[in-house]
Amino acid sequence: MSTTGMRILLVDDEKHIVQFLEMGLENEGYEVKTAHDGMSAITLVKEFKPHVTILDVMMPGIDGFEVCRMIRKSGVQTSVIMLTAKDEVDDRVKGLSLGADDYVVKPFSFEELLARIGARLRNQFPDLFGEVVYGSFKIDDRRKEFSYDGSLLTLSPTEYELLKYLILNHGMVLSKMMILDKVWGYTFQGEDNIVEVYIRSLRDKLRDKEHTLIRTIRGSGYRLDIS
Repeated sequence: MSTTGMRILLVDDEKHIVQFLEMGLENEGYEVKTAHDGMSAITLVKEFKPHVTILDVMMPGIDGFEVCRMIRKSGVQTSVIMLTAKDEVDDRVKGLSLGADDYVVKPFSFEELLARIGARLRNQFPDLFGEVVYGSFKIDDRRKEFSYDGSLLTLSPTEYELLKYLILNHGMVLSKMMILDKVWGYTFQGEDNIVEVYIRSLRDKLRDKEHTLIRTIRGSGYRLDIS
C-alpha cells in the first residue's frame, strides 16, 4: 500500500529502539516524529496529529497508560499501539480499556509491527485507501461492502465488522475475547459463543465448508488465511 502522507509518532524512552523504528518506518515511506517522554508525546499528538501513535508503557514520569488516557481526552483521532515488555493480561486489559487499539509485547519483529500499523490505518482511516484488495477479498469501507471472488456478499452490520477485523488482521490468531472487544465492544454482556455463531455464518456465506479460509486454532481462537 502507499504510505505517502501517513504520519506516525514513536514514544519510547529507549532511544536505540526509537532510532531503529524511526529508520525502518521512514524507509517504508511514513512521516515519523519521535518523543522520549509522556509530556512531549502529548504536545506532539496535538501538533503533529499522527494517524498512528506507537506508545511504550514503561516510561519515567508519566507512563504510557496515562499518556493514552490523555490522548483520548485530547480528542485527536489517532490509533494507539502500545508497546510493553510485560505480557500480563491485566496490563493488556488496562491499556485497551483506556483506549489503546492494539498491544505489542517486546521483543517483537519489525514485520509484525508493520502489519499491525497497516491494520490500524485501514481500520480507522479507510478514506486514505478507498477500495482495498486482499487476495480474493475487496473492501469498500465507504460503502460498507465486501466482495469475495468477484461476488458481493450480503452481510449484516456485525458480520461486516467481524469479517473486516479478521481480514485486516489476516494471518494473526485472534482470541474470542479480542474479537468481542473489537467487534461487539467492551460493554457486551452476552456469552462469548456469539463469536462461534457469527463465524459459522461467515463460513457459510464464504462457502468455507472445510474451514481452510477461517481456521479454528484450538484453544487460541481464529485465524483468517489469505493466499
